[in-house]
Amino acid sequence: MNHHTINRDETPIRLFKSDFLEGFTHVHPAVIVVIWLPVAVYALAWSLMAGLSVGIIVGGVLLGLFLWTMAEYLLHRFVFHFKARKPWQERISFLFHGVHHAQPQSKTRLVMPPPVSIPLGLLFYGFFVLVVGVGMGQPAWVAPLLAGFTLGYLAYDLTHYATHHYRMKRGYFKVVRQHHWRHHIQSPNGRFGVSSPLWDRVFGT
Repeated sequence: MNHHTINRDETPIRLFKSDFLEGFTHVHPAVIVVIWLPVAVYALAWSLMAGLSVGIIVGGVLLGLFLWTMAEYLLHRFVFHFKARKPWQERISFLFHGVHHAQPQSKTRLVMPPPVSIPLGLLFYGFFVLVVGVGMGQPAWVAPLLAGFTLGYLAYDLTHYATHHYRMKRGYFKVVRQHHWRHHIQSPNGRFGVSSPLWDRVFGT
């Protein structure tokens, strides 16, 4: 099936023969809130208990949110839409993201499954520790950065769900909904931002 051909059948496309594996491909949006909101709250609480200044905490959170918008764009453009050249790459591409383009209204496949988001979260945390904490010698910034980055991810996934199942007729949410649906219908090789069109404007996509 072409990754950008919309399947109108409401029955979810099956990805695995195993019921156990298949179960991990269906996620209610509340699941990501239960998993990731405590992470953001803990990171903020750690920042406060460590005695960081309000300026560092607020600055770190805002920088983390900003960095998430870039990560969202880069992941969507270069990982989820990577150019598959072999059958096994096509399979992986479809599992990661092609199924969403084939069946964009599937309610249980609109947020990132924990088996994907948790390893990615650990990877980014390690990146902050190595680059900011060790490389730049600013370990105090790691926790607020992680809090902002995690909140940005939550905003992205919940915004993505909302763009597919709520009308969002006004303001910024109307803009991002129209932007994302044009990605699905008109330009699957562009408009990669979901919670923000910022980097699409910067890079001309």
